[in-house]
Amino acid sequence: MTGSETPPSFRLAYVPGVTPTKWVRIWNERLPDVPLTLVQVTPGEAPGLLRDGGADAAFVRLPIDRTDLSAIPLYTETTVVVIPKDHLITTSEEVATGDLADEIVLHPLDDTLDWEQLPGKPAFERPATTADAIELVAAGIGVLAVPQSLARLHHRKDLTYRPLTGAPESRVALSWPEEETTDLVEEFIGIVRGRTVNSSRGRTPTPPQPKKAKAKRPDAAAGGRKQAGGRPAAGKNPRGASGGGAKGGGGKGGAKRGKPRGR
Repeated sequence: MTGSETPPSFRLAYVPGVTPTKWVRIWNERLPDVPLTLVQVTPGEAPGLLRDGGADAAFVRLPIDRTDLSAIPLYTETTVVVIPKDHLITTSEEVATGDLADEIVLHPLDDTLDWEQLPGKPAFERPATTADAIELVAAGIGVLAVPQSLARLHHRKDLTYRPLTGAPESRVALSWPEEETTDLVEEFIGIVRGRTVNSSRGRTPTPPQPKKAKAKRPDAAAGGRKQAGGRPAAGKNPRGASGGGAKGGGGKGGAKRGKPRGR
């Protein structure tokens, strides 16, 4: 690597309520030489950060302005209503939006639920953030509808929540700049979608190793190895061949017998 080259890295932004731990762990296992940096952003900041090059990809809440951005919806969250623990609503296992008709329903400026019409009574002013709205709920000023992960994120001992039916739901998506679909972005898309390390759209799979050729079996001639042409090797006599040591042999050297004398 020359001094002018920059080592590869990956910047991943995420909005509150999203937990990217599992995907980051898989990334570190598969690409230990490419550090992944996490950047927490508000839902409103995420699209601009992607367009400005502040992140390679981001977990966002839909809907977002999709101009110049690609997005893959991943999952949909249950919407819940956050209430004080001593509220009458706690006697129900779930709540309908109509049950909030007499409640002040807080609507923070960073809310990502796509309401056509907010249920209940509006507050005098909108809290700046979801965290601010949680504080108002704890003070008994109103109730708050949020995705379930945000209710867990802002958990307090004096508050609880119930599923809210009839409310819009929050969809979480992976987004990235449309013109910057790099190899590393494709790698992360594969991880989020559950592709294996040898998937055709993931990293280049490990090529199969060539099979080892089977070793040839040595000749198993009864008398040992054969010379070229099929003749017995020097010093080896096949059974029945004439030569020294044969029964009834003549003189030294294995000479042939003469003809028997006639009578």
